[in-house]
Amino acid sequence: MFKYEMRVRDYECDLQKVVNNSVYQNYLEHARHEFLLANGVDFAELAAKGINLMVIRVELDFKKPLTSQDDFYVTVEVQQESRIKFAFIQHIYHQKDNRLIVSGKAVGLAVNLQGRPMVCPDLERLMIIQAP
Repeated sequence: MFKYEMRVRDYECDLQKVVNNSVYQNYLEHARHEFLLANGVDFAELAAKGINLMVIRVELDFKKPLTSQDDFYVTVEVQQESRIKFAFIQHIYHQKDNRLIVSGKAVGLAVNLQGRPMVCPDLERLMIIQAP
């Protein structure tokens, strides 16, 4: 399982002094990109080939808040949803005690230059690497 460590920055917190709910999506997206890069999938290279990866659905369950300067980590796993759809299963945990902060699922697909869904060989390869 891929794990990416981060720290909460002051400006990510709202008036209640906790991380604003919208910021968690940034954390998850950043971890997904790092996961893809670590596994040889480069957004820029795919875009240059006319392949664009798109998120089409996001589900988030908020369990506990993070606050300023909290250290945390994001885990990332990928699953095949259909021939063309894939899902990133992600969790955010507090670094200090490993308590679950957020659980999420982001469903995506690849589209060609005409915006039509397509099979992406790089993602197919990633599914093989991730298979148990």
